[in-house]
Amino acid sequence: MEKPVIFNPLDKRNLGESVVNALLQAPEAPLESVPKFPGAGIYAIYYRGDFPAYLIYRTLNAKNGEVPIYVGKAVPKGGRKGGSEDSSLESTALSKRLQEHAASVKLARNLELHHFTCRYIIVDDIWIGLGETLLIQKFRPLWNQIVDGFGNHNPGGGRFEGKRPLWDELHPGREWAEKCKAPTLNALAITQLVGSYFTHRFPVAQLDPSAAGAEQP
Repeated sequence: MEKPVIFNPLDKRNLGESVVNALLQAPEAPLESVPKFPGAGIYAIYYRGDFPAYLIYRTLNAKNGEVPIYVGKAVPKGGRKGGSEDSSLESTALSKRLQEHAASVKLARNLELHHFTCRYIIVDDIWIGLGETLLIQKFRPLWNQIVDGFGNHNPGGGRFEGKRPLWDELHPGREWAEKCKAPTLNALAITQLVGSYFTHRFPVAQLDPSAAGAEQP
């Protein structure tokens, strides 16, 4: 007989999941109009647009955003300063990060900013990293795991020896990224990776309920 598991609400993972649940209950907001506000925390970004490789998100997020294309965190610069309960309010890290993402999308020549929404919550910074990790584990977002580089910044100082992020290869527009070396995969190869990701990530029945009982040819 297996030893019974005792639920501990104060276990680190359970506390982290409570942060994730709070985020998923937060209202959706247009990514293009996130205001400046104090706070650090975690966020999820959703897509409902017409980029050919991402059309599946129209079905997945037909009503309310359920499957984020990207999740992330915004940590106060320098971390905790005094251990106070409101230390996460000592910066505008969260709104700044979302506004940076909005700027990246706006620069992309094949994406439309009005197709993106987001959810976000302010979190005490000791839980921010864990909350982001659990979100990635739960959703395995496309731009976190396959088309990486969305959250990258300009390396500055003329340091463009590195390879261009896959996100920028698929969604050109950020000037600094175009100065970097071409990645190993071109846009067509990345698109094929995206297709494989969706094929393995989402069963046909989940995308089209009518297909669940359909006869196979």
